[in-house]
Amino acid sequence: MGVSLAMSAPRVRRPIGPLLLPVLLILPIALVNLIAFILPVAQLVRISFLEGRGGMLTDNATIDNYLTFLTDGYFLRLIANSVLLGVIVTVATLLCAYPIAMFLHSASARWRNLLFVVTISPLLVSAVVRTYGWMVLLGDQGLINTGLLQLGVISAPIRLVNSTAGVVIGLVEVLMPYMALSLIAGFGRLDPSYQEAAASLGAGRLTRFLRVTLPLTAPGIALGSLLCFVLSISSFVTPKLLGGGRVFLLATEIYDQAVVQLEWPLAATISVVVLVLFGGTLILYTRVVRRFD
Repeated sequence: MGVSLAMSAPRVRRPIGPLLLPVLLILPIALVNLIAFILPVAQLVRISFLEGRGGMLTDNATIDNYLTFLTDGYFLRLIANSVLLGVIVTVATLLCAYPIAMFLHSASARWRNLLFVVTISPLLVSAVVRTYGWMVLLGDQGLINTGLLQLGVISAPIRLVNSTAGVVIGLVEVLMPYMALSLIAGFGRLDPSYQEAAASLGAGRLTRFLRVTLPLTAPGIALGSLLCFVLSISSFVTPKLLGGGRVFLLATEIYDQAVVQLEWPLAATISVVVLVLFGGTLILYTRVVRRFD
């Protein structure tokens, strides 16, 4: 009898330890990051310290690739051009997307979801397709130049394609949904009662915006600026198509060095420099966000 009771007694499962459970939950994404990010980046860093000969990699370790990059004025101008372009695109995108996010925040619940879908709908279209669309619109015979000529505003077509201006316009349109999403998240901290309280104290619209709306939405502005800056300086398709080979940036130079000139070590070096720029931008973003929390 005692034996049968012992055999039929249910087994008690031991609970997973408090340290083992987080490890099991983090393990899948850790493996994905290890395989898809950490190992490729480590291989990229390794290649940047190798010597290349005629499109072939050798086993000779060298720092000449970094010395070449840091001492050549052409590459230093690439960094300056890329950073300047990123700042211009980020500021322009913020100025264009902020009113949209503010309007979505103040819209009624009936229309908010529809307007939100319309705002992010460009993400459903490939950046290549949108860039080709801008090539048609910004061309010498495009809609913008044709309209300005017919209105008598200009006497000759403005070169908007194969120029920095065209790249800025294309990148601003491509990155606006990302900025809008970040700003909408930032507007979630904005309580209408704060503005009502400021208005009851005699604050005008401009004062309410500068003293209430802008500080509360600053984290969203910082997040959107981070995304737009990083995506703009690493963008390749839009600068390559709208720049027409006349706008030289870090991303386009990586392509030329790796695919056209077969200088894989130098291309890897430039890629590492871009990663360092990303890291510096992330550190700056973290410090900015801490000031608002």
